[in-house]
Amino acid sequence: MSDQGYAATSSERRIGVPLWKRLGVYALILVIGFLLGLLPMWLNAHRIAKDLETTRVELRRSQMRSALSGAAIDARRGDYEPARKAMSDFFTVLNTELDRAEDSTLDQTQRDAVRPLLTQRDEIITLLARNDPAAADRLSNLDAAYRKATGNAQPLSSPQ
Repeated sequence: MSDQGYAATSSERRIGVPLWKRLGVYALILVIGFLLGLLPMWLNAHRIAKDLETTRVELRRSQMRSALSGAAIDARRGDYEPARKAMSDFFTVLNTELDRAEDSTLDQTQRDAVRPLLTQRDEIITLLARNDPAAADRLSNLDAAYRKATGNAQPLSSPQ
């Protein structure tokens, strides 16, 4: 008789718990399971977003270096018009980076070091527009000054 009394009490307890409470517990378990599954995905997405931002910064830096170096090479070869366009783009992007302040790809020390390079803008673009061979030397010097200011004193090495 004691077994029947126990069975009745157990089934009465299950039946006695209101449906809304049971559904609430199930919903809570479901939400906890969802959050446990969401946390690793959120951490991974956060890490990937940081990597993407780092890659974007490096891309902008690389594009600036490439425009300047390409213009110097074009001027050495006597292709002054492509060099002039590349230098115009370089100075525009450099000015934009300086205006961005804290969102810039350049830190404060680099921004202070490259700011004087903007003073040469009109003179260099004029030399290139006139097809003046002196522009090649000026661009090489500007390229070296930019690399030194941004911590890229060594030219990019080619893969072997």
